[in-house]
Amino acid sequence: MRAFPIMAGLVLLAFQVPALADEIWVSNEKDDTISVIDIETMEVVRTLEVGERPRGITFSKDYSLLYLCASDSDTVQVIDPDTGRVLHDLPSGEDPEQFVLHPDNRYLYIANEDDAITTVVDTETRRVIAQIDVGIEPEGMAVSPDGKIAITTSETTNMAHWIDTESQQLFANTLVDQRPRHAEFTQDGAELWVSAEIGGTITVFDVASQSEKAKITFKIQGVHQDQIQPVGFEMTRNGKYVFVALGPSNHVAVVDQKTYEVLDYILVGRRVWHLAFNGDESLLFTTNGVSGDVTVVDVAERVALKSIKVGRFPWGAAYRPTN
Repeated sequence: MRAFPIMAGLVLLAFQVPALADEIWVSNEKDDTISVIDIETMEVVRTLEVGERPRGITFSKDYSLLYLCASDSDTVQVIDPDTGRVLHDLPSGEDPEQFVLHPDNRYLYIANEDDAITTVVDTETRRVIAQIDVGIEPEGMAVSPDGKIAITTSETTNMAHWIDTESQQLFANTLVDQRPRHAEFTQDGAELWVSAEIGGTITVFDVASQSEKAKITFKIQGVHQDQIQPVGFEMTRNGKYVFVALGPSNHVAVVDQKTYEVLDYILVGRRVWHLAFNGDESLLFTTNGVSGDVTVVDVAERVALKSIKVGRFPWGAAYRPTN
């Protein structure tokens, strides 16, 4: 009979232990830090010191490792997200800015802005397996869902460069508008979308032919056209919508992925740069460089809910489940 209160207390204690909340990880370009946001409390719960000028940020497929472009340190850092400890560096070429992890969870394709190359690194052997000449000031990186094609965008050459991932060779170059920043394949791999920051557009390509399929433009009432600069964007998994960061216009555009129609604009922080969804895509987190914060957007209602102060010049964002 005396054991019952003890068991009851243990059961009560078990229910009182808080579940770990999912997180958004944000690279702060000017502070050389990462801010970790608890999605449940909407607060920064950890700040990690990392290499110089952190920008591109992504997790391995099982979220056990974080990859980070430390651009001014000329390296990609591999970080244990549980402890926040830098495990080792990967060779990356000079000034790595953005990268993409191949679906095989092994090869990183890295844009080296100062060298006009794309570097391919084997994350297991920690060796460079290829360096591919591309255009001047490469930045954006994407890889097709089937892993057969990688894309590098070059800001000064104004091109998307198409790379065969088996041969690690270019097989096509396609013109886009001025200063391409970001690229993404659609979920079915049939289209490639490329944003042009100074051109103010997104170009949609047919992947099979590498031909231009559509051009999306943006116009916000009361905002000068020169301030509308598409940079990062994220597609919903259901293939319905694309959310586009529009830089110094301080807005995110909502685009119908099928019709290419711009449906709405959402006011966020100053100089919105990149975006990340939470796990069920009910929330969108935007990195706002000039205001030094992250805006939380209700995806269904298309309204900003809250701003979360992070480090100076937040750049990239990545979602991490913890349960």
